[in-house]
Amino acid sequence: MRRTSLIAGLALVGAMASAAGAAPFRLSSSTIAEGVQMGRDQVFAGFGCSGGNLSPQLSWSDAPEGTKSFALSAYDPDAPTGSGWWHWSVVNIPADVTALEPGASGTAAMPAGAREIVNDYGVSSFGGACPPPGEVHRYVFTIHALPVETLELPETASPALVGFMVNAAELGRARITAVYTR
Repeated sequence: MRRTSLIAGLALVGAMASAAGAAPFRLSSSTIAEGVQMGRDQVFAGFGCSGGNLSPQLSWSDAPEGTKSFALSAYDPDAPTGSGWWHWSVVNIPADVTALEPGASGTAAMPAGAREIVNDYGVSSFGGACPPPGEVHRYVFTIHALPVETLELPETASPALVGFMVNAAELGRARITAVYTR
């Protein structure tokens, strides 16, 4: 009995060491950075804001084993709505895709099969930052690794529903939280 327990214990320690040695799932960008003010290109064009309304460049690496697709979101938890503000939701990004170029949202540069969900501006594309004057808001860009190739959602899915489905299934996530104030 002791030998079996010892072998099982050593196997567990080996598995934990392998998992600990794996590189963490990472999200990076050439256009936004952790804790740094976003540039005008990522600012909304409307609601009193005048920016380029372009999605940022994003790259991810070291996805968890078993990843079959990715989902992406951009969320402002500081919006004065009681529930935050969804700036961007994309599902069904193929597992072999590891980057989006700047301004890819709403264009042919989005990966084949990827689906952009209607955001809180009411459009199926990226909607840039536009906080009330004088307020600093956080913009959380998150890439989620999923164990399914296609996340089945109704045509009228809200970003909140997408968030629920993604968080329930995800294998891992990586984030960058940029800021913006005007």
